[in-house]
Amino acid sequence: MTENIQKDYPTRQPEKDEGVYVDELAAGAVLELETQHHHYTLVKRDGSQVLISGHPRFCPQPVAVQIEGSFTGPPGSLPAPGFIGRGMFLMFNHPVHHSVTTSRIREIHRLR
Repeated sequence: MTENIQKDYPTRQPEKDEGVYVDELAAGAVLELETQHHHYTLVKRDGSQVLISGHPRFCPQPVAVQIEGSFTGPPGSLPAPGFIGRGMFLMFNHPVHHSVTTSRIREIHRLR
């Protein structure tokens, strides 16, 4: 069934001008993400771990999460590992809520 879903929703390789690979950010780098419903702030830690805040339920205060990646297809699609892309859904692993997926990312801003 996964193969059919991927054929219905073709995936493409992410382009750097459309997003960022978390692993390539320096520790302390700050990103602001504007999704369809919320504004998130991400502060890079080690590897693909970030402090994320901006969602009233999942992260009203900064919480350490593991970025899984982002995807364009239907829920359940495999994310592009470690990539945060404009026009995609971000997926991260929360210590309490486990797998969390945002609404579609509209804009990504690198602050420092």
